[in-house]
Amino acid sequence: MRVLLTTNEYPPYVYGGAGVHVEYLSRELAKLTPVEVRSFHDQTLDDGQLHVRGIKMDTTHFAGCPQSFVSPLKALSTCLAFVGQGIGDLEGTAEIIHCHTWYAHFSGILAKILYNIPMVITVHSLEPLRPWKRDQLGHGYDLSRWIEKTALETADAIIAVSRSTRDDILRLFNVEPTRVVVIPNGIDTEEYHPVQEPEAIAQFGIDPQRPYVLFVGRMTRQKGLYYLLQAIPHLDPKLQVVLCAGDADTLAMQREMEDMVQELQSHRSGIIWIPKMVSRQTTIALYSHAAIFCCPSIYEPFGIINLEAMACGTAVVGSAVGGINEVVVDGETGFLVDPHLSMEPPHDPVAPAQFEHGLAEAINRLAADPSLRERMGQAGRERVERHYSWRSIAQQTYDLYRRLRPQRG
Repeated sequence: MRVLLTTNEYPPYVYGGAGVHVEYLSRELAKLTPVEVRSFHDQTLDDGQLHVRGIKMDTTHFAGCPQSFVSPLKALSTCLAFVGQGIGDLEGTAEIIHCHTWYAHFSGILAKILYNIPMVITVHSLEPLRPWKRDQLGHGYDLSRWIEKTALETADAIIAVSRSTRDDILRLFNVEPTRVVVIPNGIDTEEYHPVQEPEAIAQFGIDPQRPYVLFVGRMTRQKGLYYLLQAIPHLDPKLQVVLCAGDADTLAMQREMEDMVQELQSHRSGIIWIPKMVSRQTTIALYSHAAIFCCPSIYEPFGIINLEAMACGTAVVGSAVGGINEVVVDGETGFLVDPHLSMEPPHDPVAPAQFEHGLAEAINRLAADPSLRERMGQAGRERVERHYSWRSIAQQTYDLYRRLRPQRG
């Protein structure tokens, strides 16, 4: 069976969890069946049964439209190109198309209509639960929502990365429950494991002899960095705070975050700002040396970064939202803090100060108890080894493909 995966991100062009997911899933699936990946970037890779072909669209023909429309229009154009060049290669035609994030969903719709092959979608996040994206996309957000809704409601199968995501899909879309299965994200525990590389963290000005709490994520409202920054004045002053923050949704948000960090740094020592996503090996070193990893997201369908931290033996303080509840075991592998989110858009915490104090209290509790941190770190490592193997996840995905083929005749 030949499988076509379509995605915005593929290494080395990865900025979020979806790109990490496609990287490892495609690698493991290729051990079971021929796999082609089509991405939004100029790249080519051939490795056994895994073939990667990227298409980077020229955006000069979007010069006359508002900047906020460029991203969704580029996504549609790229998907047209994916399907326009055919859905196979010299070795055969794809029998399944599997799409990742709304950027790639239009390719699945076209392939399903034109080639009559099953469309599978993995839901890494849902547009209706990210209303702040309108700040970035304007009316382009309405287009992304339409693409997602159309794809989900016509897909042959939908993979939810957590039980909470499955519940959200069934609540928000007209989808038969039998078409939605839960297959979580995974982790490569041979790659992600505790390391001792003090020189790797010292390059950023981190004191390897002092404990620190670590944040890794994008500068988006979704990731909750704002609430962690607000919690910093309540943290133990002996604790360093390392903020590894990647791409911002908007320049205005980036400036706001940077201004907040500078203000905090003027009153408190030990705040290290790393305004970029660093290499994977460096990230592993940051996880491994951290006393605590903090994931303060207000929306997180799964939260693969928590798996990464746990695989590196680090205790986690996370928001009690979405898939984080299913990954982090409260009181065993870390602590969960309920942000008490509003039921109405934009789904922010009802009492932000309460959430911020809750984060600070949980972080301080771990900072003050090294033996508790060690126990939770070990428990987290054992949990990811038991439950989140990419080999198992790829096999579950392949089994789903095989169940779909007979239905199409």
